[in-house]
Amino acid sequence: MPTVTYRCTNCLDHTLTREYDVSHFSIRCPNCGEFARFVHGGVLEQYEAFEESPPAELDWGRLGRMEKLVVAEKLVRQGKTLDDFEVEVDDGA
Repeated sequence: MPTVTYRCTNCLDHTLTREYDVSHFSIRCPNCGEFARFVHGGVLEQYEAFEESPPAELDWGRLGRMEKLVVAEKLVRQGKTLDDFEVEVDDGA
């Protein structure tokens, strides 16, 4: 059975492998001791790639961390493309 690697979003150092494929799960990290979210390795790789080189099609800098992870998850695990996303502008009204 294939395994999937997940990484702690708190310390970003500890990884775990599991025989199931989910976007994330939350447990106490044995490395940092925090009850943290462990994110699918492919999702975190996509997130980090966009952090390093934001996509021109999406105003990446305006998104919060959780929104960025959701975008990365939909791209990696759900087959979405950047054309499937829009960033709404809050004009303060």
